[in-house]
Amino acid sequence: MSTKYSVIFEKFTERHFIKTFEKKYRSAWELTLEILTREFQSFDVLFDKSIAEKITKGLEIQICKTEFKIAGVNISRHGSGNRCIVALNKKTNIIHVLLVYSKNNIKSRNETAEWRSIVKKNYPEYRDLL
Repeated sequence: MSTKYSVIFEKFTERHFIKTFEKKYRSAWELTLEILTREFQSFDVLFDKSIAEKITKGLEIQICKTEFKIAGVNISRHGSGNRCIVALNKKTNIIHVLLVYSKNNIKSRNETAEWRSIVKKNYPEYRDLL
């Protein structure tokens, strides 16, 4: 049985990268956001489908990375280059969406190092997990 999670899109991610998706995809983005929210409410299922991977293996809080596709666009999750970084809190059953980005948003050649740096800089509460 999968845990039912509450989903919170953090202010930082709303102000930054999500705005790019809103402008580019308009109404398709609204549907995509609804789909992401529903998927994240049953986050454990994403591990079973290999859509999400655990980056940290903390007991209470885990940082995870997922792939997603834009609704109505005929590009796969993996091929789209779209990613979410989330903090899964097993104690409170809350998914905190820290980053929603496209690989095109990442300036560095090392995507992982870049998003880790962004998370450390903007979410001090998760810094020690990374």
